[in-house]
Amino acid sequence: MSIASKGLEGVVAAETKMSFIDGEKGVLEYVGIAIDDLARNSTFEETVYLLWNKRLPTKGELERFEADLRSRYAMPAGLEKLITSLPKSATPMHMLRTMVSALGMFDPSPDKNDVVSARDKALSILAQTPAIVAGFDRYRRGLSLVEPKPNLTFAQNFLYLLNGEMPTETMARAFDVCMILHADHGLNNSTFTARVVISTLSDMYSALTAAIGSLRGPLHGGANEGVMVMLGEIPSVQAAEQYVLDKLAKKDKIPGFGHRVYKAYDPRATFLKTLAKQLAADTGNQALYEKSHRIEEVMDKAVAAKGIYPNVDFYSATTYHSIGLKLDLFTPMFALSRIGGWAGHVIEQLEGNRLYRPDAEYIGPHDAKYVPIGQR
Repeated sequence: MSIASKGLEGVVAAETKMSFIDGEKGVLEYVGIAIDDLARNSTFEETVYLLWNKRLPTKGELERFEADLRSRYAMPAGLEKLITSLPKSATPMHMLRTMVSALGMFDPSPDKNDVVSARDKALSILAQTPAIVAGFDRYRRGLSLVEPKPNLTFAQNFLYLLNGEMPTETMARAFDVCMILHADHGLNNSTFTARVVISTLSDMYSALTAAIGSLRGPLHGGANEGVMVMLGEIPSVQAAEQYVLDKLAKKDKIPGFGHRVYKAYDPRATFLKTLAKQLAADTGNQALYEKSHRIEEVMDKAVAAKGIYPNVDFYSATTYHSIGLKLDLFTPMFALSRIGGWAGHVIEQLEGNRLYRPDAEYIGPHDAKYVPIGQR
């Protein structure tokens, strides 16, 4: 009798050259390069190029890639009309999932799924989703939508589209780093979802729409929202310790701590912690960072020995709040970044595709008799 692996834990379902994780040692590499090195030295655009091409670009290659991406910033006019017809009460993740799907209807050849076509479609989706998220947020706030500026970086452009003014250098850099840190992370649930969908030889829009639906779940991409809710419940830095201890006494989970993979400090959180501190100070959110830091100190004493450390969501919550993002935009930020990783995996899957068709272990009855409805 076979033994099913619930959640497919420990099952190798794909080969990839994109990211490597060693949870015991706290290692994350994109194509062999440590995530901390990329966060400190690279840009989101260069990171996406790395993931899609499995190597760093030359200066000329990066400039051409950036120019191509920026030339696609504007979303189709018809999509803008669709966004401004949505209920303002709609949640951003439901909106984003629907709009990425809708992008396929503005593509004259949405079903092309050869590698060249898939890369082209992925670049357009990556370029246009910032305008989609920012546009919907402005619409629901009663503000007019802002036209993108093709001379801006991915991070600068999104913050400009959202706020209608240029971000500070610190804000843009912090957002750029968040995009790098979230871009890829092995065969996580949403990435697996994207690969499963494209393995049917479906299309890029369907694969990314499904991935967004997966990411929306609170056990996956919604964790950083929980961190911000927690910070809002703690009235002061002084109250943080008792809050955490009371939660632990009740066996409650502390949002932003622990990870399915990492049993050491999440390598994505190291530099982000430094940036969050700087950004909080620059934007008048010092108390928020201090609460976060105090929570980490208490948790370090209480549960670090069990391999429970801050994950990337813990300090990304402080970062996003300091940038001025509403709580329900936190998970869409994750999606904007992860589109780079999802698309890379879709391309990788297409390069050596085999349809995903796992078995299920049947645990129901056998030889059951059909009972006519009149006898039941």
